[in-house]
Amino acid sequence: MRIVIALGGNALLRRGEPMTAENQRDNVRIAAQQIAQIAPANELVIAHGNGPQVGLLALQGAAYKEVEAYPLDVLGAQTEGMIGYLIEQELGNLLPYEVPFATILTQVEVDANDPAFQHPSKPIGPVYTKEEAQRLAAEKGWSIAPDGDKFRRVVASPRPKHIFEIRPVKWLLERGTIVICAGGGGIPTTYDEDRKLSGVEAVIDKDLCSALLAQELDADMLIIATDVNATYIDWDKPTRKAIAQAHPDELERLGFAAGSMGPKVMAAIEFARNTGKDAVIGSLSDIVAIAQRKAGTCVSIAEPGIRYYP
Repeated sequence: MRIVIALGGNALLRRGEPMTAENQRDNVRIAAQQIAQIAPANELVIAHGNGPQVGLLALQGAAYKEVEAYPLDVLGAQTEGMIGYLIEQELGNLLPYEVPFATILTQVEVDANDPAFQHPSKPIGPVYTKEEAQRLAAEKGWSIAPDGDKFRRVVASPRPKHIFEIRPVKWLLERGTIVICAGGGGIPTTYDEDRKLSGVEAVIDKDLCSALLAQELDADMLIIATDVNATYIDWDKPTRKAIAQAHPDELERLGFAAGSMGPKVMAAIEFARNTGKDAVIGSLSDIVAIAQRKAGTCVSIAEPGIRYYP
């Protein structure tokens, strides 16, 4: 079975943790312990988030005044290499030496006229108090938005249109390689009027890109691994219930917050609708059970309606 696994930001850095390399490695190790258990029987492609890492590199670059700070597309490419290295090494410590790995720098086409460029919404970097965020916004010209009880920088998040490196990813899969690609939603690129490709100042949503990746790879399943064990209704109320299985149409009617579960739900819905195959949203620590359809929220066209966990 060919599975695309989209690792959420919690796979690399938990909220409130210092953004040290060692903390990120420790969290990747947790993900690797789950992924290694399903690797022998499946073809695996791993995507991942990179919001905190891109934000940290941007801050580090801004602190160095001798040269202009690098643009977000270049920083995204840097994080793909760094995070891919950590995933490869931690998985390699658990799987046989003969299992090959490859991290692919992944350019993803976006539309230069996407309305998202007029409405920045994608959070990157660390969280700040309101006062800190307002000061940085004034100093650096950032857009900021609430994130829980804190604030973060937000940038444009255009929709992914095409994954340029999809052919080499397929070639590697056919040779038994575990592929890490489309990190952080891929490197956002667009064509100019002369059909020349260049990067843009944006961050593509990782889950929407993972859904496109899974679709273009003809994957049998999309797993969206996050920090909760399922998708819930009434999340912050005593009446909250975990969804076990839902038809895409029914799930879409419920509505989910754009800043939290919304992009994951939409990615799962799009994959299920476009392919007729299942997408599952669940906990990072439940990847083995999710692959067996014993955990998480399964988004599927196989059954109408919504079924909840007891």
